[in-house]
Amino acid sequence: MTAGRFALSPGTVALLADVGVPVPAVLRVAGLPGDLFLRPQVNLTAAQLYGLWTALESVTGDPAIGAAMAEHISAEIFQPPVFAALCSPDLRHAAERMAAHKRLIGPLTLDVAEVPAGLRLTVTWPADPAPPAGLVAFELAFIVMLARLGTRARVVPVALTMPSPPAGDAYRDLLGVSFRVGSPTGVTFSADDAARPFLTANEEMWRVFEPELRRRLADLDRVESTTDRVRATLLELLPAGRADAAAVARRLALSGRTLQRRLAEEGTTFQGVLDRTRLALAHHYLDRPDITVAEVAFLLGYDEPSSFYRAFHRWSGTTPQQARAVAP
Repeated sequence: MTAGRFALSPGTVALLADVGVPVPAVLRVAGLPGDLFLRPQVNLTAAQLYGLWTALESVTGDPAIGAAMAEHISAEIFQPPVFAALCSPDLRHAAERMAAHKRLIGPLTLDVAEVPAGLRLTVTWPADPAPPAGLVAFELAFIVMLARLGTRARVVPVALTMPSPPAGDAYRDLLGVSFRVGSPTGVTFSADDAARPFLTANEEMWRVFEPELRRRLADLDRVESTTDRVRATLLELLPAGRADAAAVARRLALSGRTLQRRLAEEGTTFQGVLDRTRLALAHHYLDRPDITVAEVAFLLGYDEPSSFYRAFHRWSGTTPQQARAVAP
């Protein structure tokens, strides 16, 4: 996977054929090469992937085409996170393995957390450009259908949440529950389903392939510095008020100690990266007169504007109002 790009599974064409999608027409509308899926590897930028999905909905005339695609998910849709999940002993372990290997197929991230209702999987997309709502819905449906594939049971999630749910009943009929309007984007499974055994579990196969997946993750780490990865993760987590090192380490599938050590090897610290990221974002937001200083503080992960004021003065020697006054 090329840094910042999404890798499509070799089984994508088969999946599209299963639901009767005319692939050449979709590629033509999306402005992508007609031989795209004949290439050994298909890596698309976020804009290209989103354009492909928009073309898919346009050509089929079905804004819920993702539901039909999710219904045809099978083991032949081979990608590292899918393989890692299906070899797992249960849904909880499958989610953790998917989260660890998700970045091998693109800048989409998966965060796994225990919540009172059970197990919550939060999906985060690159901030700009925003993904099509249909693609977001498909990603959540894919997770549910993967759980059903592994358990061979009709797992019904406790909740499905996204900012702009798709209209119609297709996803509700497939998944057994309707999307709720809300944030963050994610799916919640009950504790019982989280512990449900995967009938596809294969520890022997996992031991064979895990070293290769680790190597690929290491290769990806060498392409992107830890500092760059932390900065990109902070851009996603700051608006949600989750700017601590522990949250970033979990997102990067690293221990807190390993994260700090790698940053030290690059001559910096987590606090240093956090401060520089916040300062750059602060100047970006302050250049926009439609955003108040209090809103800037919130977007940078501060509970109180006064905390932002003190930090901004420490970073720049001036106040947010003064910085805004001299902005071009």
